[in-house]
Amino acid sequence: MIWLTWRQLRTQAVVVFGAVVVLAALLAATGPHMVHLYNAHGRAFLDELGSTESSLYVIGTFAVLFTPAIIGTFWGAPLITRELDAGTHRLAWTLTTRTRWLVTKLGIVGLTAVGATGLLSLAVTWWNRPIDAAIAANSGAPGHGIFLLPRMHVLIFDTRGVVPLGYAAFAFVLGVTIGVIVRRTLPAMAIVLALFTVVQATMGFEVRSHLLPPEHVTTKISSANLTLIDISGNLTVRVDEPGAWIVAQHTVNAAGQVVSPPSWVEKCPLQTRQGSQDCFTRLTDMGYRQRVDFHPADRFWTFQWEETVIYLAVALLLAGLCTWWLRRRLA
Repeated sequence: MIWLTWRQLRTQAVVVFGAVVVLAALLAATGPHMVHLYNAHGRAFLDELGSTESSLYVIGTFAVLFTPAIIGTFWGAPLITRELDAGTHRLAWTLTTRTRWLVTKLGIVGLTAVGATGLLSLAVTWWNRPIDAAIAANSGAPGHGIFLLPRMHVLIFDTRGVVPLGYAAFAFVLGVTIGVIVRRTLPAMAIVLALFTVVQATMGFEVRSHLLPPEHVTTKISSANLTLIDISGNLTVRVDEPGAWIVAQHTVNAAGQVVSPPSWVEKCPLQTRQGSQDCFTRLTDMGYRQRVDFHPADRFWTFQWEETVIYLAVALLLAGLCTWWLRRRLA
């Protein structure tokens, strides 16, 4: 079964690993120059990066971001449904047990998928170290162009460190499980892609920030630290927490109670709020402050390992469900 499974997989594996190796080679060729620029210019080195570095940054980021979804959709979902559609599973079941057949496929194909994702994530994380360090050091004043978001940011976190391995394992086993239950390749692929996207978005925007309790800081509101006033009067300020993940901001009064914008906007007319420090001084004198909830940058690896464990645990549960369904529900 191991040899047969590998024969079925080898073309896909060669294509995927070939693409990963090519990208890793490009990153390895340009990485030392990135480190040299960072050592020479420090946080200002972002301004020295050109179109080549910008293109590699975008390609690497999106490659890691989309690889788990591709694995779940094109490797996981068809893995069993393809056999069911062709009827070859019956021949395989005469040679071995259903459980061993499934475990062999899950093990070989799954480890290959996780390995490819891990190699890609390792290369991209290594190459981006100077960029991530410079963005964090700039403390809310990043470089030009696309080099804006710290690695703790929701859109960047998924493309760094070890957590893409958890995503790949989960996406692959999810695809296999949906394929076994649905028993039709194209519908299974569509369901897996949609479901994985929803899970990823929910984890990033709703769940992750609650894995650890956020820290809080209360700061004065001034023209120096103000970054945004929206049309409703909600404020966004910059805090001196390099690389931190800001999860919430609230305006509070002298008693520390959260206040809605209308309660203080009337004290600071619109024409005064546009760039005048007098308005913010008046707000400060009345006791208004901005409370910022954030996760500091040094929690990056804690979040990485916690989320990886969560995804691996769910992948194991799905593997158990898939095995049970194959043995009890699939004729």
